[in-house]
Amino acid sequence: MDRSGPRTGRPTLPGPVTELVTLPSGVRVEQLVTGAGDPVTVFAHGLAGDVSGTRPLGSAVAGRRVFFHFRGHGRSDAPPGPWSFGDLADDLRGVADLSGATRALGVSMGAAALCRLLTEAPDRFERVVLYLPAALDGSRTAASVQRLSRLLASVESGEAAVIAAAVEQELPSSVRNTPAGWSFLRQRVEQLQRDGLAPEVETLWSAPPVADESLLRRFRGRALVIGCLGDEVHPVAWAERIAGLLPGAELEVYDRPAVLWNNRAELRDRVSAFLNA
Repeated sequence: MDRSGPRTGRPTLPGPVTELVTLPSGVRVEQLVTGAGDPVTVFAHGLAGDVSGTRPLGSAVAGRRVFFHFRGHGRSDAPPGPWSFGDLADDLRGVADLSGATRALGVSMGAAALCRLLTEAPDRFERVVLYLPAALDGSRTAASVQRLSRLLASVESGEAAVIAAAVEQELPSSVRNTPAGWSFLRQRVEQLQRDGLAPEVETLWSAPPVADESLLRRFRGRALVIGCLGDEVHPVAWAERIAGLLPGAELEVYDRPAVLWNNRAELRDRVSAFLNA
């Protein structure tokens, strides 16, 4: 990638104003609230993700939208580890309870945390969206392990160029060396340099996200599961398995990876049509 791109582009605009809220567990998490009225939807990001990465998924969702950072991400607390998906489910439920959310969307790790919460509280949400869900049995692809190791090492270095090289791997080749790619790269590098990424995230897979997947069959709300073909980090079989466990779940499979880049408008419309119903 042309390293002059991020430097010569316009400066990154200031991000929206967020707030820190204290959950019943005592953990403080950073959240951003947009929109107004009911219903309220909570958005849970993926591993090493952030609020800016989930906002496009909620841009057409009606009502109040609550985006937050899990522990160890953004300005949220990083309590002593090890951590579990039970801890992430507690973060998610705490944010949902404080905001009165009746709907939820989870991305990758956030989707696995949402599934964990559904096994513990099957009546907590009326509608859920699971976007590129992580495996519930604790499986991880080699690409996923390498991505996290690369990101953690780059953040530990504190060097913008090293972080940029790691973040660049998240971009599909079609958007590298484009204004959109440079904007994404600048924003991610600034966020990771400013807020860091807690190394405790590596401890999450010491146990499967969900111990008994059959408990998902108790969910009585509506679910939309979204997967895609060719994703090295989120095999489509994981989405298909979860959709088969959730009663009456709708399964949407896109035909190529990087859905948020390649099919953004279509994805936004699919999510909002489901959650706004």
